Amino acid sequence: MKILTSDPARFANLPDYDFAEHWTTVDLGEGRSGRMHYVDEGPRDAPVVLLFHGEPSWSFLYRKMIRPLLEAGFRCLAPDLIGFGKSDKPNDIAFYTYDRHISWLKQWRDAVCPQNAGLFCQDWGGLLGLRMVGEEPDRFDYVVASNTFLPTGGTPSPAFLAWREFAKTSPDFKIGELLQRATATERTEAEIAAYDAPFPDEPSKAGARAFPALVPVEDGMDGIEQNKAAWKGLESFDKPFLTLFGEDDPVTGGLAPHLVERIAGAKDMPHATLPQCGHFCQEDRPAELAQGVIDTAKKAGVF
Repeated sequence: MKILTSDPARFANLPDYDFAEHWTTVDLGEGRSGRMHYVDEGPRDAPVVLLFHGEPSWSFLYRKMIRPLLEAGFRCLAPDLIGFGKSDKPNDIAFYTYDRHISWLKQWRDAVCPQNAGLFCQDWGGLLGLRMVGEEPDRFDYVVASNTFLPTGGTPSPAFLAWREFAKTSPDFKIGELLQRATATERTEAEIAAYDAPFPDEPSKAGARAFPALVPVEDGMDGIEQNKAAWKGLESFDKPFLTLFGEDDPVTGGLAPHLVERIAGAKDMPHATLPQCGHFCQEDRPAELAQGVIDTAKKAGVF
């Protein structure tokens, strides 16, 4: 197995993404290490909001939310998961596991943000972030979740099964086009190219290929018992918990009630389903999502 590094030239002149680069090194396992890239914008002493992306995107997804959050007084931390964005990429699909992703992200957080923080999470950003909230609820001040869930087995939807099979077998796995198809608004050619930038060839897509098959949506899969344990902490999380889901997301769009009904802090919050909003809600409704973070943070008393 090789640990692939990104070519900086592929990330030149990205639209609306001129943030300074920041890096930390994490233990990948099996005696290997990798560099993890992240955005870190705003005053060091400002309230922190963690912005966790999912499959198959990277921190570029948050460019439209970061600016209004900075204007509101936040410090924004948006990591690129290992295998995505500018971060290093093991080229072996089998090397990626749910638990390893949790470990890598926790290492990043401990190194970069040991203090309490708020969380915005979407897609696999929620499968990772919500589990982290459940395991260490005292480290989070509030949560805003969009188009995500914390699965513990069951019966997967036909839409998800189709996506999982496509990610595994499609010979033409073009990331930018996937983002285009899963948003309700049109992406520019430059934006599509930006989502393609981390993935110049097939070996670099190992992490993106791996993620759908790691979602523990069927009984017996790795991650189910860990998520069941995390749900105990997540259910008792009594700080503000807001859901803002896209109504045009065929895979996760209907999952908000599963969070609202079970999590203590979700009670009496202004949950919403956003119109003209696909799976990658940060592209379709960045202003509404940023305002949701701002309002939830205020309710939590961090301002």
